Amino acid sequence: MKIRDVMTPDIDVVSPEDTLTTAAQLMADLDFEALPVSDKNRLTGVITGRDIATRVVADGCDPKEVTVGTTMTRDALYCFENEPANAVAQKMAAWWVRRLPVVNRDKRLIGIVSLADVTAPNVAPRAREVDTRSHRRQPAHSARPAQRAHSTAVAA
Repeated sequence: MKIRDVMTPDIDVVSPEDTLTTAAQLMADLDFEALPVSDKNRLTGVITGRDIATRVVADGCDPKEVTVGTTMTRDALYCFENEPANAVAQKMAAWWVRRLPVVNRDKRLIGIVSLADVTAPNVAPRAREVDTRSHRRQPAHSARPAQRAHSTAVAA
């Protein structure tokens, strides 16, 4: 089974131009520790709560003024859509991550995969999920153009 068969295709992302306040609010809304950073649907990095705390808050900077692009981790871990699920599970265990962005060969961000997606017994292809929680706010940006209803985000 390939990662594209079990990944979540619609994900929330932030852009390098977004402020850290925007990124932190989206992380809080989604209850995630990290978000992929995307520029024109290409994965350019990952922003984590730790990045925000250690590089901005600890230095006394204003998160409303600092952009994601100046704070993000640029060498983000990711996997390719055509990798076998068991190989990605092994990578995730070795890298100690719970979620990985999924990209195509052009490094275009196409989804996210969680450790639960690849390690659950009897892993079956994932059906598209629709979030029906009414308290959810609109995402800052989507990795998919325009036609997305609701989605999920990444935590490294």
